[in-house]
Amino acid sequence: MSGDSQIPNPAHIQADSMLARHFGRETVNYFSSSPLNRLSFLRSDHTFLSAALKHPSTRFVLMKDLAPLTRNPTEPYFAKYEEVRTLVPDTIYDKSEEDFLKEYDSRKTIAAPIFLGLDESHKQDGLAWKIYTGIPYFALDVTPSGSDEQQTHAKALISEVEAKGLIFLQGRTILSFPANEAAIYAQARALIDWNTRNRFCGTCGHPTISVNSGTKRACPPSDAALLAAGKPAERPACNTRTTISNLSFPRTDPTIIVAVVSTDAKRILLGRSKRFPPSFYSTLAGFIEPAESVEDAVRREVWEEAGVTLSRVVIHSSQPWPYPANLMIGAIAQVSDPAHETINLEHDPELEDAKWFDIAEVEDALRIGVAPLGEKPGPEYKEGGLRLPPPTAIANQLIRAAISLDFLDAEKAAKM
Repeated sequence: MSGDSQIPNPAHIQADSMLARHFGRETVNYFSSSPLNRLSFLRSDHTFLSAALKHPSTRFVLMKDLAPLTRNPTEPYFAKYEEVRTLVPDTIYDKSEEDFLKEYDSRKTIAAPIFLGLDESHKQDGLAWKIYTGIPYFALDVTPSGSDEQQTHAKALISEVEAKGLIFLQGRTILSFPANEAAIYAQARALIDWNTRNRFCGTCGHPTISVNSGTKRACPPSDAALLAAGKPAERPACNTRTTISNLSFPRTDPTIIVAVVSTDAKRILLGRSKRFPPSFYSTLAGFIEPAESVEDAVRREVWEEAGVTLSRVVIHSSQPWPYPANLMIGAIAQVSDPAHETINLEHDPELEDAKWFDIAEVEDALRIGVAPLGEKPGPEYKEGGLRLPPPTAIANQLIRAAISLDFLDAEKAAKM
């Protein structure tokens, strides 16, 4: 599959508007523009969730240790309810969340499906609910955990799907799925990872439970297991149950990533970390700190990592990055004075190297030297030449925009 076929192409970026004519077409990055309507307001509607869970069209993204179940590296496998019902009983939504909390028993555990949304582009044979019709999607962590019974069911399910020749695809980052499936996978991975990391209350340290169909976690006020042990059922007091902040919500960590243009706009600043393969360079990136604007974070990170002082910063586009839950906020920035272009790696030792590359060399690398980490570029690439990230990475899109400056040219962009 070519990189271009993996770039999302939602209808809204083709629509004509005043803003599109003035600023150019919107750049849409890999992992974004999901085909699912998340219907977040229905996550607490157990009648809806029960119908969605068991509908014949419903599909499940299955993960084991955050590895997605696939047919092959470019094709995720979406399971049907019949394949997961031993882990997810059809009575799971029979009780309200309030009753579920009141009757909490730490001795009993079941898998917690996460409602991702409805694919309304497939209405035929889909679930019809009020004014919404489409294929429901859930995410489900099948990693053996919890009670002995739950672990037994999880292991059996894993054996059954692997016996069909399906595989849980391992990899630090997975960038091989088609655009729509990649966006669904990103949402599923981020939420499963968050639920895994937040199984205990940050205030009292006791176990939490998943509510709101996997998008919140609550600290139950009591535990039937305590009563069975001859103790009061009430758990120790916890501030999260006595204030408005009585739930834990998924987090997203904002991160800047920037393509830096020289004063004369003829060169691009790129850096490489120690983990990159030889000749592989990319844009600079870093986390946004508290009480810091996106633009200030860009200027700080570039100075800390490369010693280069920036002037103007323009926000270009963003990319959800589910490893584990980052939002990459892409920018293009420029140096206003040649005296500010001097590279200094002595501030922050994060980068192994940083260089200014001529536009021509970057254009050549975009043509023949592009490949994901761990993979080799195409046959035209010659060893020692500049290597760059693939189109599925926002870094690639930022570099392309920076060397053409199309994002600043409204007339040219509107004609593309």
